[in-house]
Amino acid sequence: MLVTAASKQEAARIGRALVKAELAACVNVLPGIRSIFRWEGKVSEEREVLLIVKSRSDLFGRLAAEVKRLHSYQVPEVIACPIAHGTADYLAWIQKSTRKSLK
Repeated sequence: MLVTAASKQEAARIGRALVKAELAACVNVLPGIRSIFRWEGKVSEEREVLLIVKSRSDLFGRLAAEVKRLHSYQVPEVIACPIAHGTADYLAWIQKSTRKSLK
């Protein structure tokens, strides 16, 4: 999953919370990205921090709700990209490191 944040501090706070809550196995924090986007009818440019969140699709709803609760943006980016391929041991680690589904 991809999430952008306004600062390194906010990104780290969100990343730690997601891992601590077992909603993510790992969160990479990549500072220094530049985002160009349309907001409220105008084109804006901002420096942001990108979080790459390793999790499971069945946890997306809970993860998105937690990001929205912790985030400073009115409409934070929370999008999921499926894992097309991965090594069996890495995918097993993601499964083991995240909470059991409550379906």
